[in-house]
Amino acid sequence: MAEPASQAELRQPQLLRELEVAVDRAAADKKALAVVFRGRGNTFCSGADLDQLVGPVLHESTVSLQLAIDSARTYDKIYNMSKPTIAAVEGYAVAGGFELMISCDFALAASEAKIGDFHIRRALFGGAGPIYRLPRYIGMRKSKELMLTGKLLTGDETVEWNLCNASAPADKFDALIADFCAPLIDKSPFCMWMTKMALNRGMDADTNTLITLETMTCNVVHHSADAKEGVAAFLEKRKPVWTGN
Repeated sequence: MAEPASQAELRQPQLLRELEVAVDRAAADKKALAVVFRGRGNTFCSGADLDQLVGPVLHESTVSLQLAIDSARTYDKIYNMSKPTIAAVEGYAVAGGFELMISCDFALAASEAKIGDFHIRRALFGGAGPIYRLPRYIGMRKSKELMLTGKLLTGDETVEWNLCNASAPADKFDALIADFCAPLIDKSPFCMWMTKMALNRGMDADTNTLITLETMTCNVVHHSADAKEGVAAFLEKRKPVWTGN
């Protein structure tokens, strides 16, 4: 007989549990040099099922709190993953799906995608990133415009808003993803990790602290086997062979 699910498992929607497992698996896979999050059909991700929210979550503060904690933990794993992460958005990316998108390093959108926070339209509040990630991408005024109105942007508009890196019509979207990933997956995995980690901390501290972080990062990176290989390959006029060390 199967073991009964724990209370935490019952509170955490299945898709979120499966997403966290997939994120952990991708992070540990040395063959995965970049991770693309992509929905299928007409929805990238629309967040929590409102049917499920009505009973077990709304009006029960501990359950609602646990859902926010679980979501924030999973999305933070994506944000801090050692390898680059890309959200490939087709259809709707709203609420939790929007939070997933802004937790990735990069975002690509189909031209006709519909993207926005959306929570306020249902008198809800997103608990996995909008207040600390969104203003860093688009500034406070634009963040308030999205979060306080619940408006949705097209994929093309998100590029203008600095929410996505690029957009393309649906029939060219696969090519956009491949072309965007190409210059990411031929780099040193170790240097990619160190550079991403330093950049992620770049808005979290004062200048003098960040100068120290840069100095320490330089020291760590320049003592790596990949740095030695990168310089040797340049001098020998050949492609580098990275080991990730």
